[in-house]
Amino acid sequence: MAENAIPEKRAVRRSFERAAQRYDKSAFLQREVGERLLAHLEPMRLDPARIIDLGSGTGAFFDPLSKRYPRADVLGIDLALNMLRVARHRTPWWRRTFMPRTPRLVCADAERLPLPGGCAQFVFSNLTLQWCRPSAALPEAARVLSPGGLLLFSTFGPDTLKELRSAFGAVDGHAHVNSFVDMHDLGDCLVGAGFADPVMEMEMITLEYESVDAVARDLKAIGAHNALPGRPRGLSGRGRWTRMVERYESMRREGALPATFEVIYGHAWKAMPRRSADGRQVVDFHPRGG
Repeated sequence: MAENAIPEKRAVRRSFERAAQRYDKSAFLQREVGERLLAHLEPMRLDPARIIDLGSGTGAFFDPLSKRYPRADVLGIDLALNMLRVARHRTPWWRRTFMPRTPRLVCADAERLPLPGGCAQFVFSNLTLQWCRPSAALPEAARVLSPGGLLLFSTFGPDTLKELRSAFGAVDGHAHVNSFVDMHDLGDCLVGAGFADPVMEMEMITLEYESVDAVARDLKAIGAHNALPGRPRGLSGRGRWTRMVERYESMRREGALPATFEVIYGHAWKAMPRRSADGRQVVDFHPRGG
């Protein structure tokens, strides 16, 4: 990903800090994608002692993860402290006080996790990687996983919000919509980070809106602002905004405005080390079939 296409962390954190209190009321797509992501676990054999929910937000998936793996400790990590404050209140005070396996929360950047290497067996990440540099976040996920551990994630692909991007592009040359990494580039990053045999798939989800203002309100409510460096602070004039709306309105179909999201699902297992701690080559021996 080019440097000018990398979201600015301070802007990302600020957007989600502001959106935390209203996030759950508007995060329909995030919940739906997260539930579809969890369904990918059905055929997998996994018994983790610790799960990291990377980009846990308000903790919507703490309970589903805990129910699926009742013997695992869940650690929620998010960049925005206000998101974690909302997540904390999902668990009643008496449970936080007396129950041993309530989720623990850490405010941290996915690109620099304050955790020891090999401390988890499963990293779950729903719609978080689009706010990160894959070249930094994926090696960190690999680092905190023990060998054979699983990374399961969803993120957005390049065709996300293509209608909004096209409408803005007809008005000026600035980037008003965040950029998103291609599925094949993510696969390359996974292999480079130390994961084996990544599996990737993609689907298009189209939401329908009554107006451009409704699209903008939804994006604002979930903290999904343009966070690119050098981003314009507005369209600098009512005339430009009006022209952008007119362009978007030309895409109206059957009474509704489309907003497309390219959703990428992926999973990969951390590869077993090829060298021991003292530098010796690790060689696998397998018995011959009789």
